[in-house]
Amino acid sequence: MTTDVAKRDYSLVGLDTKRAEDAGLATAEWYHTDIPRKRLKQLMRRSDGPAIRDTAIWLTAFIVSGVGAYLTWGTWWCVPFFIVYGVLYGSSTDSRWHECGHRTAFRTQWMNDVVYQVASFMILREPAVWRWSHVRHHTDTLIVGRDPEIAAPRPPNLLKICLAFFGLPQAKVYFSRLFHHAAGHLSDEEKTYIPEMEWNRVYWTARVHVAIYVVVIGWSIAIGSILPLMFVGLPSFYGAWLYVLTGLTQHAGLQEDVLDHRLNCRTVYMNPIVRFLYWNMNYHIEHHMFPMVPYHNLPALHEEMKDDTPTPYSGFWEAYKEIIPTLIRQVKEPTYYAKRKLPPGAKPFIPASAPVAPAAAE
Repeated sequence: MTTDVAKRDYSLVGLDTKRAEDAGLATAEWYHTDIPRKRLKQLMRRSDGPAIRDTAIWLTAFIVSGVGAYLTWGTWWCVPFFIVYGVLYGSSTDSRWHECGHRTAFRTQWMNDVVYQVASFMILREPAVWRWSHVRHHTDTLIVGRDPEIAAPRPPNLLKICLAFFGLPQAKVYFSRLFHHAAGHLSDEEKTYIPEMEWNRVYWTARVHVAIYVVVIGWSIAIGSILPLMFVGLPSFYGAWLYVLTGLTQHAGLQEDVLDHRLNCRTVYMNPIVRFLYWNMNYHIEHHMFPMVPYHNLPALHEEMKDDTPTPYSGFWEAYKEIIPTLIRQVKEPTYYAKRKLPPGAKPFIPASAPVAPAAAE
């Protein structure tokens, strides 16, 4: 059955922005699982040790795969090395960008900032822009007209989602904004969440990113080989598939305009290798509810919360058995969403002034 509804405005300066504000959905009170204060403080404690260890392993994997790819360049043996290098460059940097953007990965701030800057470049994100964008995403998760990071707006563009596995839509947005920022301009939407004191930082960082690409492209032209681009630039495309695969499990197809992360986020069990690359962001309900808990404490936080949250998905297969049919159905029924069920005994969330969210199509 096709639902005849007006297409919603996912911009941050449109009619749905005003609707969210009027409904009390903007910068609102969210549900939080009750965790003893002492235990929560323990879980929120930051430490350099785990992140230094994991970053050292990560950098070693970069060196090994990169050297292997260089030494075997021109033969088929370079393919597996570039596959590993590409995933490290174009996918694992998503979680490093994310955690270091929260400044919870390391206790030492400059360590967070260095990894954040490098990872942002690799994942095709401008660091100052995305830091503030992500603050808004956490403040107004899946609130239409407020959240700038909704990956699958309704009705979803399935072709665009498929192309994202090759980094193409991301690159289109990144480079168009990059040149705009390098010229000293911000969009009206960006001005709604980036403080004015950060604008010059945005402009100069964009110019640095442009300069790096100019140098690498010029180097490739000078030597008549794409090899430099295979190490800087192209991995953002051929290595993007894993971060899109993991990223869509976070929110795609779930309920919009609801002030409960148990209903608009997924926790999905994943194997140790993916969890290392993803820095435990598969515990996504936990992360959104308590974003100041470092990635290495999310499994422990999950244990504290699991009696109050929906049953986690057993893996990618179970998650995508829900996500794919939901997105296909939303093409014709934009009001439909995958409804998460709270376990028996879980506390419902009833805000002080309960906003009316769009109903699910049964």
